[in-house]
Amino acid sequence: MRAVLRLLAGILLATFAAAGVSFAHDVPNDVLVQAFVKPQGDHARLLVRAPLSALRDVDMPTRRGGELDLSRADEALRAAATTWIARELELYEDGDRLYPSQIVAVRATLPSDTSFRTYEGALAHVTGPPLDPGTEFYWNQGLLDVLIEYPIRSDLSRFAVRPGLERLGLRTTTALRFITPDGTVRAFEMHGDPGVVELDPTWTQAVRRFVALGFEHILSGPDHLLFLLCLVIPIRRLGTLVGVVTAFTVAHSVTLIASAYDLAPSGLWFPPLVETLIAASIVWMALENIFDSVAGRDIEAAGGRAVARRWAATTAFGLVHGFGFSFALREQLQFAGTHLLTSLLAFNVGVEIAQLVVIVSAATMVTLAFRRLSSPRVAAIVVSAVAAHTGWDWLLERGAVWWQYPWPVPSPAALAAVAIWLGLAAVAAAGAWGVRRMVDRRTAYVGEATESVR
Repeated sequence: MRAVLRLLAGILLATFAAAGVSFAHDVPNDVLVQAFVKPQGDHARLLVRAPLSALRDVDMPTRRGGELDLSRADEALRAAATTWIARELELYEDGDRLYPSQIVAVRATLPSDTSFRTYEGALAHVTGPPLDPGTEFYWNQGLLDVLIEYPIRSDLSRFAVRPGLERLGLRTTTALRFITPDGTVRAFEMHGDPGVVELDPTWTQAVRRFVALGFEHILSGPDHLLFLLCLVIPIRRLGTLVGVVTAFTVAHSVTLIASAYDLAPSGLWFPPLVETLIAASIVWMALENIFDSVAGRDIEAAGGRAVARRWAATTAFGLVHGFGFSFALREQLQFAGTHLLTSLLAFNVGVEIAQLVVIVSAATMVTLAFRRLSSPRVAAIVVSAVAAHTGWDWLLERGAVWWQYPWPVPSPAALAAVAIWLGLAAVAAAGAWGVRRMVDRRTAYVGEATESVR
């Protein structure tokens, strides 16, 4: 029986070896896909370059040495292009999905080829002569270039894309360049499945996307949420709470917008420094809450000086958190199209909405919880102590990372940058002070109106 099984296994192996090699191998870790999209007249061209090692479960004809038999590979290459690229990558015109009219050309390409640096070079390469059939070509080292055409109504339509290529690797990056009819090139770098991406968004599309991004960023950022919780604990009045949060928003808007226009330091030491300072802001606010609770001080009952101190700290830390927001937003600005400032403002609106939702919810829960406790001060101390402990852990961890980077060397450019940022800090402080004055006047007006009614 064993002899029969061995004979059958040998026959099967010999059959597979004669037919070719099947790309049934492990999923690659990192895959880079390059692509161009260009609408022109009544059709849109899609040029794609992907590593052959990522196009699995495709039978390829081989020669005895294991090299790909290029003279018989065209059909297999087209099958790979259809299965892994044409069926997965989605192109849209004014919201309607386009379907390819045909795969115009496929090419097996050596990894040393550089034609995909430009659209013209890539198009000339894919439509040009194929590799010499005698070329030594191994599938796990080669590339597949594909040209696909889609029928469109007009090259002036609004186009969008969903890469859909995340299955090619454990971490798939799609570097796509969109060429508009007037020759403008917009570059995108998308990781995994980013969903449908507008290649030339309108301002309303940009606003919707970035408001949602701002809202999601606050809810997914534990350090920002913890900082907001520390703001809530000692404040009970809604007017004071909204004013403090608005000051925080004004401050982080200044640094966020300035960073988007490349005014922030570009050294590798800067992001870990900002992350360290964000952790320090949590520790500071938590300790301030603890000291006020131990001393029996109510910052709202203590007069304007205590509230002013909270406003000043919130404004200063808002500048730091704005840099943190800019790091998270930096990769997303590629989806803003020509609406950079609009997208930044929309992101801030989303952040502000999320902050108000989180703070009002947290303040309500804290107030209700403290009312049921016999000692609200003890509860405030315990909650702030937990926040301080968490912030301290982050401070040590992030500080250790920051300390590994060399400090910047003083230079005229660095001094000029410091002067610019001091000016921006002054603008943020003035804006926060103006907001506070407006809130104070509004509060006083409401109080006077209430007394007159009584």
